[in-house]
Amino acid sequence: MKILKYFFEYLIIKFFFSLFIILGYRKSSNLGAIIISTIGPLFKSKKIIQDNIKKINNKIDNERINNIIKKMWSNYGRILSDYMFIKDFRNAKLQKYIEIEGSDILEKIKLEKKPVVFVSGHFNNFELMAMQIEKSGVKLATIYRPLNNFFLNKTMEDIRKKYICKHQIKKGLPGVRDMLEFFKKGYSIALMIDQRVSEGIKSNLFGQAALTTTIPAQLVKKFKCKVVPIYIQRINNFNYKIKINKPINFNQDESIENITQYLNNTLESMILKNPEQWILTHNRWK
Repeated sequence: MKILKYFFEYLIIKFFFSLFIILGYRKSSNLGAIIISTIGPLFKSKKIIQDNIKKINNKIDNERINNIIKKMWSNYGRILSDYMFIKDFRNAKLQKYIEIEGSDILEKIKLEKKPVVFVSGHFNNFELMAMQIEKSGVKLATIYRPLNNFFLNKTMEDIRKKYICKHQIKKGLPGVRDMLEFFKKGYSIALMIDQRVSEGIKSNLFGQAALTTTIPAQLVKKFKCKVVPIYIQRINNFNYKIKINKPINFNQDESIENITQYLNNTLESMILKNPEQWILTHNRWK
């Protein structure tokens, strides 16, 4: 039954992907926003989303909550349509829609040839982070979580390897070994630190314990590397601003727990900028 469900979902997504290509970037973005704003609430729990928003800000009123949810679904739809234009974001065709703040930081990392850990969360089109880093000339491998829908996952993996980042590492224990090999060869690592992970540790996020990956902290302790936070913001529906923050040079005496908590605090500050531009449908504190 699940296979049929996945196949049906795959056919629907492929249909819209084909339609998006015909319509072009801006029209597809608007259409994606309408589609997901309409059907998204039918498949995801509104209570989980509301609870997540209240965890971020427990003083928020219902009107503001509903406004955030509305903008969140619209943003999801635009992200979906973006996948058909990743190639154009990478080349000159749609590069005008991306503003980079801190490109000098990437240039310095490239010239120094010392691998770092790039961290971010699922903000807007989060795929643009690895794409822009690799495009800058920094040697990079990125960690990703395969989609549950194995039909659709093949399409997404092809897009990622061709246009986002050539070196993709699947999340999990085998991926950890691959990551260490890449790092030893001078490749920086990019990953999202906002997903719940069973192999992580409990670290506070907005004052509540959340299972959090320790990969950045472990790399810091093992290789004495720097951590570079990145935030992606959507502006006026179609434009993106990618902010490369200054590298964090942790003291080697810092514990895994303290480094992980510091990065969660950094993640909090990013989420607070635009809560509606963060992934709110997952039960992060489960």
